[in-house]
Amino acid sequence: MSQSIERSAAELYANDPERADAVVLGRRRVLTGAGLAALGTALGAAMPFGRHLPAGMLPVALAQGKGPQFLDFPGKDKGLVVLGDRPLVAETPEHLLDDATTPVGKFFIRNNGQIPDDIANADAWTIRIDGEVNTPLELKLGDIKQRFQAQTHRMVLECGGNGRSFFSPPGRGNQWTNGGAGCAEWTGVALKDVLAAAGLKSEAKFTGSYGSDAHLSGDASKHAISRGNPIAKSLDPHSMIVWAMNGQPLTTIHGGPVRLIVPGWPGSLSTKWLNRVVVRATPHDGQGMGGTSYRVPVKPIVPGSNDDGKTFRDLESMPVRGIITNPANGARLPTGTRDLPLRGAAWGGDVGVGRVDVSIDFGQTWQQADTATPTNHYDWTRWTRTVKLPSDGYFELWVRATDRNGLAQPVVAPNWNPQGYGANPINRIAVLVG
Repeated sequence: MSQSIERSAAELYANDPERADAVVLGRRRVLTGAGLAALGTALGAAMPFGRHLPAGMLPVALAQGKGPQFLDFPGKDKGLVVLGDRPLVAETPEHLLDDATTPVGKFFIRNNGQIPDDIANADAWTIRIDGEVNTPLELKLGDIKQRFQAQTHRMVLECGGNGRSFFSPPGRGNQWTNGGAGCAEWTGVALKDVLAAAGLKSEAKFTGSYGSDAHLSGDASKHAISRGNPIAKSLDPHSMIVWAMNGQPLTTIHGGPVRLIVPGWPGSLSTKWLNRVVVRATPHDGQGMGGTSYRVPVKPIVPGSNDDGKTFRDLESMPVRGIITNPANGARLPTGTRDLPLRGAAWGGDVGVGRVDVSIDFGQTWQQADTATPTNHYDWTRWTRTVKLPSDGYFELWVRATDRNGLAQPVVAPNWNPQGYGANPINRIAVLVG
């Protein structure tokens, strides 16, 4: 007798997010009568579209955890939320990402080791280029500024674990929502120009990079983190050695005086306090490489299971993500509000954003947003859309971005992995009218 085997939601989303949405959202228990009334009581308002709430999904307003710990750090917005203090990690709530260019004060913080002391003479900072090159180089930052053509690009930097808290069960590590990302104007030189000056050998297939942040243990023989990528990504003209952020010298907390920016890929590759780039014939083997570090399953695994990562692949281009930056989650709007302007941002790793859609009825219907043209590759896409609300009450606003290859954000985080990389479910926010 044949047996029908139903694929898990995780596997469905890994292979076909849009079909998975149709399957998962199709398995709904219709909320009526007492169920809707109970939810309305808990929320303090009626839910005009409550009957469309997917089975097993809590309203955003009822799914909040304990109150956040806000950051108190010189030069930083006090609205940033602390996710860890050793090392210091803080994310930016979506409503603080409402600027076309993210101010330094609102930019997220992600560290892996001890923050180096402030540098008195930034131009004296030395970077070594060695390995599979014809002429190893030791270059002071001042020499790099003089010798190579400077460029400025507005580009998204995103933590590989952004969205980690959306996995069920959550992955290990800092429980990011959507705030492990920002889009700044970076000034520096193309990494490819510096590598060309050293002369790449035919064996040059990968790069690895090192920074000056000490390991948390204080052991000088250990690196806090040392990541690497295929040489092709290092030769991307937008991969840069940078010394300025939004037109100002790079601050120490953001890797100053000099760091790498490897846009579209996990932020851990954008080494802070850069002091060495090694060109390799084989994949880099530094701290943060191999196993389950910044790696995701090739085939879905059981959520919550242990896995050594031997069959995983490195997380490279980050998945597409869209967020609502205005209004803020939890906003209370005046009685009688019917026309509600929305705006936000979307980005999609190497691929970029194809379209953005919003929903006010728990994904039952979607409305396409207007999108602005990014200034350059790896800039995020700003979007706007005015939606019409039918009445007062509790509403959820959903946004779903689709990349240029046609892959859309799923409703639930796909492809669970032990360290929680690549989670990109739709962004949901709650508003109360009246």
